[in-house]
Amino acid sequence: MENSVTQDGIATVLSNQSLDSSSVRPDIVVQVVDLKPVGNRYTFSANDGKMKMKAMLPATLTSDIISGKIQNLGLIRLLDYTINDIPGKSEEKYMLITKCEAVASALESEIKAEIKASTGITLKPKQEFVAKSASQIINEQRGNAAPAARMAMTRRVHPLVSLNPYQGSWTIKVRVTNKGVMRTYKNARGEGCVFNVELTDEEGTQIQATMFNAAARKFYDRFEMGKVYYISRGSLKLANKQFKTVQNDYEMTLNENSEVEEASNEEMFTPDIKFNFVPIDELGTYVNQKDLIDVIGVVQSVSPTMSIRRKNDNEMIPKRDITLADESKKTVVVSLWNDLATGIGQELLDMADNHPVIAIKSLKVGDFQGVSLSTISRSNVVINPDSPEATKLKSWYDAEGKETSMSAIGSGMSSSANNGSRSMYSDRVFLSHITSNPSLGEEKPVFFSTRAYISFIKPDQTMWYRACKTCNKKVTEGMDSGYWCEGCQKKDEECSLRYIMAVKVSDSTGETWFSAFNDEAEKIIGCTADELNNLKSEEGEVNEFQTKLKEATWSSHLFRISVSQQEYNSEKRQRITVRGVSPIDFAAETRLLLQDISKKKTSQ
Repeated sequence: MENSVTQDGIATVLSNQSLDSSSVRPDIVVQVVDLKPVGNRYTFSANDGKMKMKAMLPATLTSDIISGKIQNLGLIRLLDYTINDIPGKSEEKYMLITKCEAVASALESEIKAEIKASTGITLKPKQEFVAKSASQIINEQRGNAAPAARMAMTRRVHPLVSLNPYQGSWTIKVRVTNKGVMRTYKNARGEGCVFNVELTDEEGTQIQATMFNAAARKFYDRFEMGKVYYISRGSLKLANKQFKTVQNDYEMTLNENSEVEEASNEEMFTPDIKFNFVPIDELGTYVNQKDLIDVIGVVQSVSPTMSIRRKNDNEMIPKRDITLADESKKTVVVSLWNDLATGIGQELLDMADNHPVIAIKSLKVGDFQGVSLSTISRSNVVINPDSPEATKLKSWYDAEGKETSMSAIGSGMSSSANNGSRSMYSDRVFLSHITSNPSLGEEKPVFFSTRAYISFIKPDQTMWYRACKTCNKKVTEGMDSGYWCEGCQKKDEECSLRYIMAVKVSDSTGETWFSAFNDEAEKIIGCTADELNNLKSEEGEVNEFQTKLKEATWSSHLFRISVSQQEYNSEKRQRITVRGVSPIDFAAETRLLLQDISKKKTSQ
């Protein structure tokens, strides 16, 4: 009976449904067809070659399915089962299997075979059960006189959806739909390199494959975007949700012994990049989150290339900032790094006057200057994409956008509630909520909004630093004259001053100190750091510097703040940083109060 199903097995099951549990049931083998999960169970159609019957496997057999012991198009032997009516369809039955055993792995197709007189239906297996490696498949392919017709019969290819960490050998046929750059790293075990690719099979299932050190060097040049490959001798593990870029519970690792062979008869193409755009005015909800986002915008400006020293290894890496705008009339700064800064970044600089539309996939959202975007190794940049979103955006910009006043999303936090969790009127707290919870921000920064008064600005504090006019990093005085920027690796005759100051704030529940940087401090003080420094240098009966600081006190603002922990003299302290400042919108404040009153009345 091996590799065969029982003739008229379903008819036998239906005729014996009246037997009680103590009766001996006949030995019946059926084929599993259309296996799919429903909740914590799996359903399928039991097939004997003549008839089909809906069936359900219990949750206790889920592990056998995940491990590949029970497979779609495979054979199982029914050991114990019950027959029930389908609700609402009294003439239809379904089989609830309580015990079964696997007989054979997946066959080539649903049963379409001749019936023998006595022993049942004999089936041809899908192929030999010994899985072939990628190189074996390629060798068979090259030696086959009729590849289009006959290679499919010798190929043992697993769909990505069937793979799991408990399988032995397997071979997949996939197309490279994204390729990351080679990255270097340094940790306690030494230095190394790593890169990853995103792979897609013909069913559209995706998986991320990662290679380290020797494997990374071996396969980096072999993998090319758009090409199709046979891959075997890899391993799978549960995907790290923090780093995964595709919808798959598993991720693949290839080592130097893995086999990667190009399917040379397959047509190469560069797949379209699928975007899921987030409007610029909605980026605030993604700040410091694990999610990567896609954005589309019109290029407003492009900076020259800068060289930034990486902290972990002191390596200088290129960076370029571009400013994008969209129909929300907000702008955001996107930092391009490494090859994107020197390659596409230079291309954008050359065409910046034409204000091209660009779409960028897989960006990290940070809190620099309130909200900022940064590329990572797997980011993709498309200039003037052929898409409805790009056409609509370009039409808007040409018609009205280029004459419209824009504001930065980071520094212009909206006072209305359309900015999600980053609105000045969401997650609003009093200062006492922060000061009475010293553990806030221990694991990661937390964000709040608050309304408070500037109660004191210490006049003798270090209120600014000398900054490079190009990258805003701190500069040092040159040996003879001018100022040296370590970030840009150049010397300038002039520099600018940028605020870095502490202000005491108060509300009805208490007081605390906020740290404010340049853009936010300018809104608080009402002038630039250079202008305030000039006032401090002036002599006269009236101290204009002190007067300017007094004018800034006891004025009320809406603040967007982050709370984190920093260590000072071996003691952990809260650090509260201003991320955005807005003037009071009294109409919006009134609506907020009315909402609070309404909520309290409802709760009572």
